[in-house]
Amino acid sequence: MANNNFIVVGENIHATRSLKLTGKRITNTEDGGQYINYIDNFKNTQLMQIPQWFKNTQPYSQGQIKHFMIAITNLRDNDPNIRLEGEKYIKTEVEKQIKSGANYIDINVDEVHYDLNIQKDCMNKAVKIIQKYSSVPISIDSSNSEIIESGLKACTNSKLQPIINSVAFERPEVFDMAMEYKTKIIAMATNESGMPEDSKDRIDNSAKIIDKATSLGFSLKDIFLDAIIFPISVNSQYGNHYFDAVKEIRKQYGKELYIGMGLSNVSFGMPMRKLINQAFIYLGLESGINAGLLDPIQIKLNEIQDIDINSKKFILAINMLTGKDEFCMNYLKAYRDGELN
Repeated sequence: MANNNFIVVGENIHATRSLKLTGKRITNTEDGGQYINYIDNFKNTQLMQIPQWFKNTQPYSQGQIKHFMIAITNLRDNDPNIRLEGEKYIKTEVEKQIKSGANYIDINVDEVHYDLNIQKDCMNKAVKIIQKYSSVPISIDSSNSEIIESGLKACTNSKLQPIINSVAFERPEVFDMAMEYKTKIIAMATNESGMPEDSKDRIDNSAKIIDKATSLGFSLKDIFLDAIIFPISVNSQYGNHYFDAVKEIRKQYGKELYIGMGLSNVSFGMPMRKLINQAFIYLGLESGINAGLLDPIQIKLNEIQDIDINSKKFILAINMLTGKDEFCMNYLKAYRDGELN
């Protein structure tokens, strides 16, 4: 990334990630085998087999290949060759993310299985593999506190301080974990009753959780504030709620605090997501963000800094994100008319 002060939490090693069964990343062999193909960091084509157990799942029947679900699950297999396939796949992604500018590698295994013990084991094994190849710290990401702790126990490199994604008032035990394992934290601008409704809620919630964290001994530079980003397709004011809150939080807490997080959330359900994400980050940088959970292979700050802000497609995206395009009507019309290519 071009801006060395911007911290990138690479988001890609998630069990939710999927490929199209009919896409170019899937190789079908004459003997009936199906494989996920990928290019390793030596420019060689590699294959990871799609196992029978995955072919029996609903995602497969819907034409989706959850490639990291397969790779992570492979780490538990009795066959050393299958374990190696999973390890090589994860290794390649880790190295690609770091090369593209990731400062942390985010890992989420929640969807690998419904059984908590299997989820915990997958997190433990995945963290060990990532740690084996990563020169940057790991972000332990889960909706379940026990899965988070399983990942923290696997973090044995004392030189790479992990981060917990995320801590919130509805699960106070994660604060205790962060203190015990001496991690940094992604703190959510939520409260005990749920998500914020507007900029004021974000500002008030941020003050409460930052006060809580600092009272426990966390410094501002150890806190990454998730100011909560909602899809712009749901409400045309969601962008303004976020930007206004970021400006005020930055004013209150200065430069040490990291603000940002799930930046691609804003484009859920919309076409040309990369364009929307670029425009959102452009506006976010102007508002004061300096961190984000994103795919550094797809989204690069130098491209955003060099973007033509006067281009029609960028203006359409900006107008949509700043509440000037109600229900995203102008943006969607331009997309249908082929004006966003």
